[in-house]
Amino acid sequence: MWKRDEAVRPTSGQPVAPPPPASPNVAASPSHRPEAGASMEKDIVNIGKSVVIKGELNGSEDLTIEGHVEGTIQLREHVLTIGPNGKIKAQVFAKSVIVLGEVQGNVTASDKVDIRDNGSVEGDLIAPRIAIAEGAHFKGSIDMQRKGAAPQAQAKPAPAAAPQPQQAPAQPGGPAQRVGV
Repeated sequence: MWKRDEAVRPTSGQPVAPPPPASPNVAASPSHRPEAGASMEKDIVNIGKSVVIKGELNGSEDLTIEGHVEGTIQLREHVLTIGPNGKIKAQVFAKSVIVLGEVQGNVTASDKVDIRDNGSVEGDLIAPRIAIAEGAHFKGSIDMQRKGAAPQAQAKPAPAAAPQPQQAPAQPGGPAQRVGV
């Protein structure tokens, strides 16, 4: 490639047309087209180990956090990965959350929460699917709401498992008495 670029450089002061497109056999090879392969894959953004963010973090692409974030993280339609060095003190809202580091705060996912080996979450999890690996740490509550069924589940009447106090039939001329309180 370097020789080709040198060959198209002007030897005189005249402008030169842009280099011709690559030959068909080179263009057809996927190994020579990193741009095409990268554009077909989802964009993934990384926040490095030395980065500290305080406030609100919103995005429309997959995100990997290796640094520190405090506040709120919203990636409603994308995957959030907290790397092994990541330390999060935030409310998290994402499509899917993968925890390899530490999270303090509630995590809400529309698809799945996955706490891997050595991952740690202290807070409530809300997702239809939750996986906690052996060796992971979790302290909080889990709400595995089904997609689209959350309002219906809460609208159902309470089950009749709790016994209701029974009343004896009213006696004429006397007050009603409670039985079984």
